[in-house]
Amino acid sequence: MARFVVVVDTQWDFMAEGGALSVAGADALVAPMQAWLSALSAVDTAGVLFTFDTHFRETYAASPEAAMFPIHCVRGTRGWGNMLDVALVDPAIPAWRIEKGVFDMWAEPGLAIEDARDATKPTILRDDFFAALAANGVTDVTVIGVAADYCVRWAVDGLIARGFAVTVPAGLTRGIERQIDIVVAEEFAGARLVVEPVLA
Repeated sequence: MARFVVVVDTQWDFMAEGGALSVAGADALVAPMQAWLSALSAVDTAGVLFTFDTHFRETYAASPEAAMFPIHCVRGTRGWGNMLDVALVDPAIPAWRIEKGVFDMWAEPGLAIEDARDATKPTILRDDFFAALAANGVTDVTVIGVAADYCVRWAVDGLIARGFAVTVPAGLTRGIERQIDIVVAEEFAGARLVVEPVLA
């Protein structure tokens, strides 16, 4: 059965060395992430979803993130942009995008998922989208991106809660304070979650 892929917040402010909230070591992941996405096969990939942490200067001070982090990923700026190129994903694989204003991509009600290649296509409510995946027999989701101990962690948590089995390649994520193996050991013991080891 085909798996689904969630790519979490691979944006300039997180991934680039000069980003507003740069995750240590994330810049070295851009090329391997892109190569990994480019190698996905339409035969066994149900789709790819890119998440975008999205903030606005006018409202960031009231955001839950403002108490912890400086302003970052302001919509429309360089820092908000995706460092991975959706055009390099096999065009036979559906590609999607979602904008979120908090760590947890599941927390805000009514978020819509858009076609990542054609913004004129109808959007789909996030919860309806994932319910349809499950109804169509998709049981496995692979998650890559940053940060392992924040937005990746919440993405994984929500996927498991919705009945998906999750895989996280350790070589395609980085954490701010904790790496994915520590996150899994401390918070996901016994869950349907596999961390793929970094290949030598």
